[in-house]
Amino acid sequence: MRTYRYSALTNEGLQKKGVVKALDEFEAVDKIKATYPVVTKINPVKETNSILDMEVGSSKVAHKHLAVMCSQFAIILKSGVGIARAMAMIAEQTEDKKLKKMLVASVEDISEGMGIADTMERHGQGLPMTFIETVRAGERSGTLANSFKAMETYFTRSQKTNQKVKQALTYPIFVVIVAIIVLIIVMAKVIPTLSAVFKDFGGELPAMTRVLIKTSEFFAAHWLFIMVIIGAIIAGLKLSALTEKGQVFWSNVVLKTPIIGKINLLTGSSQFATTMAVLLTAGLSIDDAIQTTAKSMTNRTLGDEVGRMTLSLQEGKSLGECIRRCNYFPNTLKEMCAIGEETGELEDTLLTIGDYYDNEASYAMQQAISKLEPTLLVFLALFAGFIVIAIYLPIFTMYNFM
Repeated sequence: MRTYRYSALTNEGLQKKGVVKALDEFEAVDKIKATYPVVTKINPVKETNSILDMEVGSSKVAHKHLAVMCSQFAIILKSGVGIARAMAMIAEQTEDKKLKKMLVASVEDISEGMGIADTMERHGQGLPMTFIETVRAGERSGTLANSFKAMETYFTRSQKTNQKVKQALTYPIFVVIVAIIVLIIVMAKVIPTLSAVFKDFGGELPAMTRVLIKTSEFFAAHWLFIMVIIGAIIAGLKLSALTEKGQVFWSNVVLKTPIIGKINLLTGSSQFATTMAVLLTAGLSIDDAIQTTAKSMTNRTLGDEVGRMTLSLQEGKSLGECIRRCNYFPNTLKEMCAIGEETGELEDTLLTIGDYYDNEASYAMQQAISKLEPTLLVFLALFAGFIVIAIYLPIFTMYNFM
């Protein structure tokens, strides 16, 4: 997609400037006219990227930094400070380099009359879709401070969820890493030394010992080839995940995998409910909120299910009717959405159900980790036992070789 800079007139005749991303100029004009009726000027923006401009690491912005920034915006805007001045103030305080760069670049564009969401989308490449669309909704409805406040809650909860996941996985990952290091040392140093000693004594070595020695010799002779194969497999998996078919395939695999699929579904349900609540609170219509939520879903299969609801909503069907047709979402989520819509308290209902599924996902993850830890220990104990027995069997019979 290309980026276009435009000038347009509002219904009141006020001039507005901004940027829009589209496949071509015709699509760009259509997108602009959805907000401003008259387009006076449109030009493609030339993107010039050099190696020196590239940033090391992930382009995504950490949710904890987004939460802090949203909190600052909510407080400063409620005090009556203009958006350009608020951006300049926050840019001076933020520690995240990506956000600082985005805010500094956005100040100048906003001073020239460009829309807030447009300039943030242009300069904030790592910003989530939810953030951009919520800002755009708050900008249109005049409730920008409330939109930032809602996003503060959203990204704070998201950050806490990510921390829970990292804490839960820390011990298993640590155990696996230590096991791999010990295995490499044993195979590369200990086994070859013992193998030479055993050969000096002659005689027939036990079968377990011969298997261990042959395995060590194989890895010693082909370690580079093995590393290349492993690297190729990892690269292939990553590349396949970048394609549309690959994303759909792996999303289906994840959802159908025991334990992991349940956790992923609970997490997706929480993400759907919470994202919808934030977008609706910011002033988006249900149609627009569904479209944005579909693009924000981590699991592609769940995102496609949400996206298919858009057409039915445009045909006049209710959210409850549309979500009941989804194959993966839990029945509790479907019924709560329908009840919230019928009672006129959809936002509050979605927040409540989002909290519920967030807690359920955390509990399911803790249960899975509690079962994984002893399983890892048993596996490592069996593996270590095999190595110890394979080493000590020849020692017990060494006198027979003399």
